[in-house]
Amino acid sequence: MPSSATKGLLLRAVLVIRPIFVTLVFLILVVPAGSALGTSQRARVPHINSVRCWAPTGCGRSPHTVAPEGKLRFKGRNLRPGMVVLFAGQRKRNARADFAAPRLRRSHGLLATVPSWAKSGRIRVRSRRGRRSNAAGPIKIKRRLAMPYSSNTGPFDGTGMWIWYVSKSNRGDLAAIAAQARQHGVRTVFVKSSDGTTWWPQFSPALLSALKAQGLEVCAWQFVYGDHPAGEAALGARAVSTGADCLVIDAESAYGGKYSQAQQYLQALRDEVGANYPLGLSGFPYVDYHGAFPYSVFLGPGGAQANLPQIYWKAIGTSVDAAFAHTYLWNEVYGRPLFPLGQLYGEPPPADIARFRQVAAARGAKGVSWWSWQAASDLGWQAIAAPVAPLAGPPSPTAYPALAKGARGDVVVWAQQHLIAAGQTLEPNGSFDTVMEQAVRSFQVQAYIPITGKLDAATWPALLRYQPSVPDWGAMARKRPRSARLRAHREVAGPVQ
Repeated sequence: MPSSATKGLLLRAVLVIRPIFVTLVFLILVVPAGSALGTSQRARVPHINSVRCWAPTGCGRSPHTVAPEGKLRFKGRNLRPGMVVLFAGQRKRNARADFAAPRLRRSHGLLATVPSWAKSGRIRVRSRRGRRSNAAGPIKIKRRLAMPYSSNTGPFDGTGMWIWYVSKSNRGDLAAIAAQARQHGVRTVFVKSSDGTTWWPQFSPALLSALKAQGLEVCAWQFVYGDHPAGEAALGARAVSTGADCLVIDAESAYGGKYSQAQQYLQALRDEVGANYPLGLSGFPYVDYHGAFPYSVFLGPGGAQANLPQIYWKAIGTSVDAAFAHTYLWNEVYGRPLFPLGQLYGEPPPADIARFRQVAAARGAKGVSWWSWQAASDLGWQAIAAPVAPLAGPPSPTAYPALAKGARGDVVVWAQQHLIAAGQTLEPNGSFDTVMEQAVRSFQVQAYIPITGKLDAATWPALLRYQPSVPDWGAMARKRPRSARLRAHREVAGPVQ
């Protein structure tokens, strides 16, 4: 047995060696794991490789120039939907809702909307755990003046006739339809191609071939509801791919209040048909009677190039002149050329039809169309083709609606989008409230025009020089303005559907 001295030596050796052994084990087992953990944590830090303006929302000459409410597309490592994008100009603490930082969204890649308050400079992305990315940019925020809208409206020029059911128009005889159109000066026929998500087989390659062979333009029109915007957009694109020369969107009361759906529909449609394909909107003519309808989406950037309001004066219960005056007052503010849609159903007097043509020409309309082929009487057909003398005197000047505090509706939304583009801070809520009144006053000071706090004859032209901002309705909490809850004052359109 070892002596007590030997035991003491062994005990001292263990006491010395044990810490060294534990340290070695720690270095072998723990440090690599910790190193890997540290590497993993670093790997989750967001990193921006590139950020560029997303072209469909409108970009400057440089890919790093974007307007407020435009979109930027991000590429990089560890970028996830929901991460916050930090722009120059961000208020750091107790920021109001309208100064909240936007977030990355998965749509056509990773996109973020440029807030109205953003300033030019470098931007970062912040993860949910507070990790910040590298600084990217600089991004130039440019408040753009309005650019000319796409003017591809050729198929809407001249005289057009709408066909609801081909089978009820000259009994579906395509040769007879073509002959009657040529006889009465009809240049374009608008044929129904779909209803909601239901395709109408009457809009066929055979129909297009037969009518185009006779020198006619053939456009499709689809009735949309907004319940399935992606499906309706797919059918609109199908009509285009079938060979339609243009596509008209017939959106009426079913689309009231559906801002997000209208935006989704148009984005999906434009993705398929392209930015310059000729689209038209045919809706209610009295914008102020339908404050909840998203005219500002359908006729805004990326929307329809042509506005075909249904000016059915007899159904409205007024004169041709009064119907035109009301329609133009509330529609010209949207900046799209008007191609009035007139009434042949209900046997309106030929004198009214002639007057409709005269007033449209006097107001500068390059074309008119008529509802509808199957409902037109012989007198109606004769009236759309008979020679008419031009109205004497100068054309009617452009007029805009006077709006003041308390006004509500889509025209207010449209004005707010322009105020935001001009650098004012407010929400596009469709309500002319105290905040908007102050924004109007600030803009009037900026534009060197009389300070009234109202949208008047001097303010509208100055405001409309700016390219309107485009709210991302799908990303907003309410997904529509407050005015989208308004009830229609009265439906002043005929029975198109």
